Amino acid sequence: MAKIEKFEDIIAWQEARNIVNKVNKVCRVIEQNKDYALSEQMKRASISIMANIAEGFGRRTPKEFAQFLFTSKASASELQSHLYIALDQKCLGKEEFNELYKNLEYIQRLISNFIKYLRNGNSTLQTQ
Repeated sequence: MAKIEKFEDIIAWQEARNIVNKVNKVCRVIEQNKDYALSEQMKRASISIMANIAEGFGRRTPKEFAQFLFTSKASASELQSHLYIALDQKCLGKEEFNELYKNLEYIQRLISNFIKYLRNGNSTLQTQ
C-alpha cells in the first residue's frame, strides 16, 4: 500500500467525495418533490461518509481511526437505505439506484479493508 500522507490520499475518501456530488444531483430531484427531509438526510449521510474518514485520519492512533471508519461505513449503509425511499418515490431511476448502491458497496469494502489493514499494525500513515 502506498504511503498515506493526507486524508485526500485515501481512496475511500476520494470515492466518498464522488458520492457526495452524485447525491447532491439526486437531491435536486427530491427537492422538486418537496421532500426536504429526505434530501437533508441523504446529504448528511453522504457527507458523513467522507467527513468521518477525514476526521479519523486526524486521530492519533489506528484504533481511533478505525472507530471513525466504522461510523463512515455505517453512514454508507444509512445512505443505501435512503436510496430505497428515493427509488420508491420515483425520484431515482432503477439504473441510477443500482449505480449508487454499488458505489456505496465499493466504498464499504474499501473501508473494511482499511480497518483490517489498521488492525494488523501495518500502518504507513503519517497522521498529524
